[in-house]
Amino acid sequence: MLYDRTTHTSCTYGADKHYDSASTVKPIILGALLLDRGVHHLSEDEQDLARQMIVSSDNDATYTLWDSLGLKNIQSFLDKAGMKNTILDEAGFMGLTQVTAGDQAKLLELLTAEDDSVLNAEERAYILGLMRDVQDDQRWGTPAGAPPDSAVQVKNGWLQRSRTGLKDPWDQGDWKVNSMGAFTGRAYDYGLVVLTENNRVPEGESPGVGWDYGMDTVEGVAKAIHHDLYPDRTPPAAGHPGRL
Repeated sequence: MLYDRTTHTSCTYGADKHYDSASTVKPIILGALLLDRGVHHLSEDEQDLARQMIVSSDNDATYTLWDSLGLKNIQSFLDKAGMKNTILDEAGFMGLTQVTAGDQAKLLELLTAEDDSVLNAEERAYILGLMRDVQDDQRWGTPAGAPPDSAVQVKNGWLQRSRTGLKDPWDQGDWKVNSMGAFTGRAYDYGLVVLTENNRVPEGESPGVGWDYGMDTVEGVAKAIHHDLYPDRTPPAAGHPGRL
C-alpha cells in the first residue's frame, strides 16, 4: 500500500490480506508503550529497550516491553489507532501478529500526521526518530530508490516459517519479508508498505536464498514506485521502462 499526501496518490494491492508481521509489529509495540506511559514517563531502561527494539530490531528487548505492556494495552493502542485488521497472537508470539498493508500504512499516516488524538507530536516524533536511526544493515526494502533528499523512517521484518506453523524438520519453510517506510522532509509526505510471503528456499540451497529473494522483490516494487512518484528525482528501476 502506498499513500502520498503531496501528490494525492494512493495505490493498493491486496492491502487487507493478513501476513505474519515479523518485526514490523515493533512500532506498534512502541506506540502502545507511549500511549500507556507517555514519552516523559519512560524510564531509562524503557528508553534503552525501545531503542534496541527499533534501531537494531532486538527481540529480547521487544519481548521485555511486550510482556510488561500485556496484550490488553497493545490492543488498546490498535483500537485507538483504528487498526481493526491487526490481530495479536494469543499465544504471545509477537512476530506472529497478523498485519495487513492497509493497517501498517494507517500507522505510518498516524505517525506523520498533525493529529494528537492518539499520540501527541512529541510521541510521534520519538517513534519516527528511532525509525530514522535504524542501523545501516537493516535499511533495505522500501527505502530502495527513494529520493536522496528525503528523510527515511523504516522498519523491516523477516521470519522463516512454513504454512503449517513453526518450521518442521522436513520443510525448509518459506521466508516472510516485510518492509514499511515513511518518507518526509522538504516536499515529501508519503508512506509505503510491502509485505511478502512464500519466498521459498530451493532444495539444497542456503536458507538465505529465500530471504534474498524476498528483499529483491520488495526493493523492486519500491524502486518502481519511488520513480513513478518523483521521476525527476529518482533513477528508473531496472527493467521498468514505463509507469506502473
